[in-house]
Amino acid sequence: MSDVTITVRGESQTRVVPERATAHVTASVDGAERGPVVERLSALAVPVRADLAARKAAGTIVDWVSQRVSVWADRPWNNEGRQLDLVHHASVELTATFTDVLALSDWLNGIAGTDGLQVGAVEWELTPETRARVERETATAAVHVAIERATAYAAAIGRSTVTPVQIADLGLLGGSAPEGPAPRMFARATMAMDAGAAPVVDFQPDDIVVTAAVEARFSAS
Repeated sequence: MSDVTITVRGESQTRVVPERATAHVTASVDGAERGPVVERLSALAVPVRADLAARKAAGTIVDWVSQRVSVWADRPWNNEGRQLDLVHHASVELTATFTDVLALSDWLNGIAGTDGLQVGAVEWELTPETRARVERETATAAVHVAIERATAYAAAIGRSTVTPVQIADLGLLGGSAPEGPAPRMFARATMAMDAGAAPVVDFQPDDIVVTAAVEARFSAS
C-alpha cells in the first residue's frame, strides 16, 4: 500500500497580560508672537521632563524620550471667510514607558488636568524576553495541533503512522504571503469627566494576543 500525503494547518493563540505601557503626551502652545509662545512651551515642558528624569533615576519607569520642539505659524479663517492675524504654534511630544499601571494612571491624570498637555496613544506591550518565550511556546503549540490533525486524518483512512515531511510558517508551502504573530496592541483609554472635576484617565488594557500558524505535510502509512 502506497503512502498518502496529508497536508494540514495548525494554529495556536496565547493571551498574555501586558507588562509595559508606553504613553505619548503632547505639550502645545499658541499665541500671537513666536518668542513668548516658545517660552511658554518651555515652561510647560520642563517640569514634565524633570519629573520623568526623576522617575527614571528612581527606577519607576523604564525610559522616556522628548522629541524636538516643532514651531510653525498660520493665518486662520473665521466663520465669515476673513483671514485672521498670524498665529504661532509650538509643540513637543514626550513618551514614557511604565511597568506599573497605577503609576502610569496617576501620572497621566496629572497630565490630563494640566492646560496645554494632551494625553495621546498608550501602547501596551511585553518585554522582549517574555515576547520571545511566548512566541516560541505558541509556535510549538501550533505544530502540535498540526500533528494531531494529521494523525486524525490518517486514522480516518486506516493509516496508523504519520511522518513529517515539510513544515513551514503559514503561506510558505502554498506560496502566499506568510502571517506572523502580532504581540502588540493599543489600550482602550477612557476620559471620564465629572462636573467641576478634572478629567480622569481610566485604563482597561486588553490582553496581548500572540498567534502562530503553520502548514505541514506528512506521509501517512
